[in-house]
Amino acid sequence: MKGRLEDDRMLTGRGRYVSDWNLPGQAYGHFLRSDRAHAKIVAIDKEEALKSRGVIAVITGGELVQAGLKPIPAAAPFKWKDGSEQRLAQRLSLAHEVVRHVGDDQRHRLAETAAQAQDAAEALAVDFEDLPAVTTAEQAMAPGAPQLHPGAPGNLVLDFVGGDEAATNAAFAKAAKVVKLTAYHSRVIGNPMEPRAAMGSYDPARELYFLHATTQGVGPMRGQLSAVLGVPPEKVRVVAEEVGGGFGVRFNAYPEYGALLYAAKKLGRPVKWVGTRSEVFLGDEQARDIVHTGEMALDANGRILGMRFDYLSNMGAYVVFTGTVVNTLGLVNVNCGVYDVQAVHVRGRLALTNTIPTAAYRGAGRPVASYSLERLVDEAARELGMDPAEFRRRNMIPAAKMPYKLVGGFEYDSGDFERVMNKALDAARWSSFSQRREEARKRGRLRGRGMATYIEMTAPGGFAPHDQVLINWEADGSVTLRTASHNHGQGHETTFAQIVSRVLGLPVERIRLRTSEPEYNLVANPTGGSRTLHGLGSAMHWASQEIVKNGMNLAADHLESAVQDIEFELGTYRIKGTDRKVRIDELAKTYPGSLDLDFTGRPKVGATFPNGCHIAEVEIDPETGECEIVAYVACDDVGNIINHQIVEGQMQGGITQGAGHIFLEQGVYDSAGQLLTGSFMDYAMPRAGLVGGLTVTDHAVPTATNPLGAKGVGEGGVTGSMPALMNAVMDALRSAGVGHFDMPATPRRIWQALRE
Repeated sequence: MKGRLEDDRMLTGRGRYVSDWNLPGQAYGHFLRSDRAHAKIVAIDKEEALKSRGVIAVITGGELVQAGLKPIPAAAPFKWKDGSEQRLAQRLSLAHEVVRHVGDDQRHRLAETAAQAQDAAEALAVDFEDLPAVTTAEQAMAPGAPQLHPGAPGNLVLDFVGGDEAATNAAFAKAAKVVKLTAYHSRVIGNPMEPRAAMGSYDPARELYFLHATTQGVGPMRGQLSAVLGVPPEKVRVVAEEVGGGFGVRFNAYPEYGALLYAAKKLGRPVKWVGTRSEVFLGDEQARDIVHTGEMALDANGRILGMRFDYLSNMGAYVVFTGTVVNTLGLVNVNCGVYDVQAVHVRGRLALTNTIPTAAYRGAGRPVASYSLERLVDEAARELGMDPAEFRRRNMIPAAKMPYKLVGGFEYDSGDFERVMNKALDAARWSSFSQRREEARKRGRLRGRGMATYIEMTAPGGFAPHDQVLINWEADGSVTLRTASHNHGQGHETTFAQIVSRVLGLPVERIRLRTSEPEYNLVANPTGGSRTLHGLGSAMHWASQEIVKNGMNLAADHLESAVQDIEFELGTYRIKGTDRKVRIDELAKTYPGSLDLDFTGRPKVGATFPNGCHIAEVEIDPETGECEIVAYVACDDVGNIINHQIVEGQMQGGITQGAGHIFLEQGVYDSAGQLLTGSFMDYAMPRAGLVGGLTVTDHAVPTATNPLGAKGVGEGGVTGSMPALMNAVMDALRSAGVGHFDMPATPRRIWQALRE
């Protein structure tokens, strides 16, 4: 097989994205977004807008509330440290009474054309009473700060703890040395290739809502929308063929979706909306924006006795569905990293501000936890005067201790962290770095190296009760796979075909994948948290095995043999010891429908723990502050690999995204809550060539938690790259006397740090 099965369609422009969908009689919607960060809506005059050419209706937040639309639900995985519930900061489909961030959806205008709907915005008059705004978590929690939501006094949604506080306090009490590091994880703005688009329609005969939308999976979005509309989930269908990127920001239901579905039912015709790149900046969820402090207690021999972490997270103006998940579970699930430490304590506070809500973005909390831990580990090694690799080796969980129970309750089932690190050290030529640093010094450059030995938890179980796989044999003997977990760049068509091909013995080219078709109402977990291969991929594997098993009796009848005499190998049923045989695809053609399968009965797939060692070398030009990644080695344990090309692509993409976060990206607001980085003129995205000298390798330690032996791979690149790269930047800067520096490592900021 050359390339991926989906590549030809995508490269020749035959993909069908959300904005390519059109339905008969559709109207067009346009959303008026708030131009201020915090204000009361005093009055709305929509008469002039309704007189505009082509305008059909203007829908307000008050109308949606009166119609019974509910707030978009938000997950609440943790309680306050006193046992009380997470505070409320609910988001409506259109803002009602108060707008809380620039870009907040205020009004929905409907017209015969998209241009007419947009033109009507100029005729819509809204009277505001401005309110004071806060843009940082520290400001929001200060005495006298303006209150954003009545259900969250003090603008605090959650103050939670995890780990063993008593054991941690005891470890620090007997420490020979304590190392402390405070750092900032800057706000980033996810920018998938395809801006968000959606189309709502309603079938009154069947009382079904249809939403065509950019999505990472039907399940969570369908559940959220059903709660908003007040209908059972089976009354909502979410449809998409191609989705141009997800990265976590296409996981949740957005306010526009409920408004579109309401409008479609009200008008009795489909309503389509295609967002712009500007609306991505102002309307899509953002991420990170976290201040964190880590402390490490050490004995006299450089062994870690205990660790403390404190996180202060900026949640933005509302708590969205995955917002608290990534800022709680994502920060505590592997809180000891790859180190043999049982005394770990984590505290997290989640504050509301007048900024765009933050939620999942590639890594969903894992890069933040890895960054705070691995930056602290490098700082400890520096203060001890110890080689960073040797310090890590001294404290790593040995392979002989697997399975390893964490203080937080999770368990690493497999892993060999030291061998992974050793392979990375060899590939990076770790022992000869001093020669490269000296050579760079002669050229007037500051060279630094950094490493990170990360681990992450890929999602266990999931949001859905099971992963449903519908497998149908076509008349020509090919196979169609159907599920509700959406592909948005990961290569599901290829990987799932390979898994099924291995069992059924069909060429991968004769297996195709279909997702989110309007006529099917399937249940499956969404694509997110690096769970799809070991979750849904395992379901594909089990379903294929069941089809082979179901075919044994059919083959026995066809070959006129006893079933115990039938064997199956490489796609063929055969009477043992004879040349009498029939291929499984021929059997399916001869007996249509007999080998089709609707598979829902998978056993629960547990979490996996991919891990790796990333080593980076950078060079800084002290005259300009420009920093170049000159070498990068990633050695990762992602378990058994189904498709090396896809795994390497995921690692390359994740590493580059992490590099973008460290060197280029930062969402910035002014004191009034205006987003200053609202376009690509002001916000730099990672690009090809950012990571120089990249080497991607692997060391597989298969997991027994799923039949594929696979671990997740989607977020390892960013989880390992961010601390490795910043550790390398700090190593270079320390050689010139800089003691503290926070991301982003832009040329200007590096230049200023060196001058100061």
